[in-house]
Amino acid sequence: MNGKYYSAIGDHLAISDKGNGTHGTGTGFVLEYDPETRSLRQLADLAKVLQMPAGHYTPGKVHSRIDMGSDGWLYYATHRGSPRATTDEFHYQGDWIFRTHPVSGKTEVVAHGPVPKHAVPTSVLDPDRMIFYGGTAAAIDREDEGVRFFAYDIKNKKLMYSGPDGPARYMIFARSTGRVYYVPGKDVGPLMRFDPASGKAPTAVEDSEIGVRAATEETRQGFVYTVALGQRSADAGVYSFNTKTEEIRKIGTAAVGSQAYVASMDVDQTGQYLYYVPGAHGGSYRDGTPVVQLDVTTGRKKVIAFLEPFYTNKYGLTLKGTYATSIAPAGDRLYVTWNVSRGTRTWDCCGLTVIHIPESER
Repeated sequence: MNGKYYSAIGDHLAISDKGNGTHGTGTGFVLEYDPETRSLRQLADLAKVLQMPAGHYTPGKVHSRIDMGSDGWLYYATHRGSPRATTDEFHYQGDWIFRTHPVSGKTEVVAHGPVPKHAVPTSVLDPDRMIFYGGTAAAIDREDEGVRFFAYDIKNKKLMYSGPDGPARYMIFARSTGRVYYVPGKDVGPLMRFDPASGKAPTAVEDSEIGVRAATEETRQGFVYTVALGQRSADAGVYSFNTKTEEIRKIGTAAVGSQAYVASMDVDQTGQYLYYVPGAHGGSYRDGTPVVQLDVTTGRKKVIAFLEPFYTNKYGLTLKGTYATSIAPAGDRLYVTWNVSRGTRTWDCCGLTVIHIPESER
């Protein structure tokens, strides 16, 4: 977006050990990387924006997409760290939709608790119609409500729709039609369609079965590519979805080794190559942290880079998976935000790499 890469990191907290600990409240940071100057800039510190009183819930991460609207602002939502903090004791009312201006760094609350007592781990923005779509995670005292799907009208600042059986982690957005698609929950299943033109409850797409743990943007050929949940499973299917005909086709699988969990996937501007890193939740290093290119026309997978053990040996940084990637418009650079361990078993920081893809490899 704007020739720059936007990402978020967080501390995964939500409250300071019931208000008496030393860690402080949770916070999330939104960052901008400029490839021309090779500089990293912090745009937003959400704890400072919110200025919540001591003992109040504060979101510990941005788990949603960061999308740019037609107004030039970045839109995203927050998510809780531990669900134990989503209680009345910590004054939990629900999470926030934010927007940040990438030039000035000004950050504003768009909505607080668009679905009351729910966090917002997944989102996608329709930048033309300025509709913010979300999938939620319920507070402890609302767990019986399950995952909700909602549509929020940013221009008019009102909730368009909220309903049950929503997407736990990702959605398909067809920019050409404005329609949003998702599978209820996390597993492979039937696809649901929401059409903002009607604003009515989502309807099932006939004879559809697909996995949507991650999805690309729509290509100029009218396709979106998705990957199923590969966590704790042998492999994850990779699918193509035709936004015009709603035809679904399985084109391959994600794993190139022992890891199959992919939480972010990108397609280049030609619509031919997918890029992703298996092992999102800490396991990528077990396969050498491979950066994978998948040819959608043939289903052929190629590892364009193994980043381990190089980074561990040279810098003492073990790259343990990613939830955020982006391909540059020219297809020559892949940006990846990593969970990083510096000699520890757990993730103790985050890192950013820019992987340069030579013309001969694309």
